[in-house]
Amino acid sequence: MRMTGGEIVVRALEDEGIPFTFGIPGTHNIELYDALAASESVRPILVTDEQSASFMADGLWRASGRIGCVNVVPGAGLTHALSGIAEAFMDNIPILVLGCGIRRDTEMAFQLHDIDQFAIVRAVTKAQLRPERGDEIYPAIRTACRIARGGAPGPVFVEIPANLYLFRHEVSLPDPDPDFAPDSRPHPPTLDPLDLDRAADLLRRAKRPLLYLGLGAAGAGHDLVRLAERLNAPVATTFQGKGVFPESHPLFLWPGFGDAAPPFARDVAATCDATLAIGCKFGEVATGSYGIRPPRPLIHVDIDRTVLGRNFETDLPIAADAGTFVRKLLERLVVEAVDAPSAPGTVLGSRDPLGGAELRLRIRAGHEAVWKEWRSDVGGQGVTPAHLLRSLQRVFGPETVFTADSGNGTFLAMECLRLDKPGKFMAPVDYSCMGYAVPAALGAKLARPDTPVVALAGDGAFLMTGLELMSAAQYGIAVAVIVLRDRELAQIAQFQDVALNRKVASEVHDYDLTRLCAGLGIECLALESDDEVDAVLEEIHSATGAGRPIVVDCAIDYSRKTFFTRGVVKTNLMRLPWKERLRFIARAVGRKVFAGM
Repeated sequence: MRMTGGEIVVRALEDEGIPFTFGIPGTHNIELYDALAASESVRPILVTDEQSASFMADGLWRASGRIGCVNVVPGAGLTHALSGIAEAFMDNIPILVLGCGIRRDTEMAFQLHDIDQFAIVRAVTKAQLRPERGDEIYPAIRTACRIARGGAPGPVFVEIPANLYLFRHEVSLPDPDPDFAPDSRPHPPTLDPLDLDRAADLLRRAKRPLLYLGLGAAGAGHDLVRLAERLNAPVATTFQGKGVFPESHPLFLWPGFGDAAPPFARDVAATCDATLAIGCKFGEVATGSYGIRPPRPLIHVDIDRTVLGRNFETDLPIAADAGTFVRKLLERLVVEAVDAPSAPGTVLGSRDPLGGAELRLRIRAGHEAVWKEWRSDVGGQGVTPAHLLRSLQRVFGPETVFTADSGNGTFLAMECLRLDKPGKFMAPVDYSCMGYAVPAALGAKLARPDTPVVALAGDGAFLMTGLELMSAAQYGIAVAVIVLRDRELAQIAQFQDVALNRKVASEVHDYDLTRLCAGLGIECLALESDDEVDAVLEEIHSATGAGRPIVVDCAIDYSRKTFFTRGVVKTNLMRLPWKERLRFIARAVGRKVFAGM
């Protein structure tokens, strides 16, 4: 059959089950957009900026496990989208980056948007493909999606030269498969049975192991609960792993366990004498600037063998799919438990000095003490973060998806929200790119239109991508956007205040959010105090339930610093040589003294 390049691309997107493309059309890909207009299953979404396009595709995957397509023109379209592509690369989010290329059927130089796009994206994509003929387009896109989802997921770039869109090509394509469901499971390395034996033996010897789970552990599902209960192990998670283990479970400790965690979590972790880390990289943000000390021996399991032992010495590195590893490990532990029965709540005759009941009581008391401390702030000036976030969960329900922005909003949500499933908390972590919350929320809502989606946007980050609310109004994407307004770049301002006792260039230029939203066709409500929280949240719940996006101008009270902020400052200070440490302390103290004169 003869098809244009645009028609071939659309057919590949349809067969791959891609529901949306996100981007802005240009002169190079208008033929593609013409073909998209005829598609019954792929919907093109016009964005205000290509950075939002990549964040929306990111949110689509995190909320639904369906890959999204970032559809950009050469040059500026790609570079605008690059921040979100890099975020997806570092956070292991699969995205199809469909880039257009210049015409390659002419020898003319200095064409519009002519840059070396492969050189630009090579550092932030898993692979880069460029079909040279029409019959190479379809397999290139299908291959790209397979690479994006496979192994450690990530974005893949496909450049379609503009001339391939212009002309018709003789192609032979497979018949459409109405039952096609793309396999989002990773293609794991072979799991060595000896590694399983060694892991079981190390866990058998431990009095109390610690489980540390990242997003890569999500595929293990409820087996993670069975494993924790079998081992009587407290469970900490990374930021991305939040919800992988149900946070209502009595063995859930905290998102982290080092200096950036509350004292009770650090104390419990200190009683452990082994660590089983699954599906994590021990990255800087998740570890509070590497402020954790995993109890040894450390068993590190991840599908990407390049992360094993990269930041912390590992006694047993295992390259494996998390679901397969946990299932087979449980089989061994259950068999061994039958051969050598142990007391309930312990593993294989473990000599844990704290029994299962006492450990659970200790964790529960720690959480209650933290919430008591947070609740003591209610009724003060502004809106108390813990009160706001707990109220959001009560009003919107347990299925709600939350997105956050780089900075204080992410750390507050990480500490205050209690989630029982993965895919409910989305934040830019390893690349930590501002402007994520609003467009990621739109992508998540497009993926799950019947699920409440709440964006927690910093007032500085909102200035970067807040205009994407125009898309929410145009397409009827009913998200709730809570703009956390303290009129500062909160996380940086707090670091400056603690470490330097001075804030520099971290005050956000003021703006009238209500008028801005009115210009975008979005309703905006003011939230000034804790007394108004319930009424305002009920109003935004009603609006989103009726299919309307809505914004809240929230006067957030950031006076209480997060455990994360305090821990990171301490960790980095104590890491300095003594002379530099004293210099930092003396400078901060001196400025405070002289400021009070």
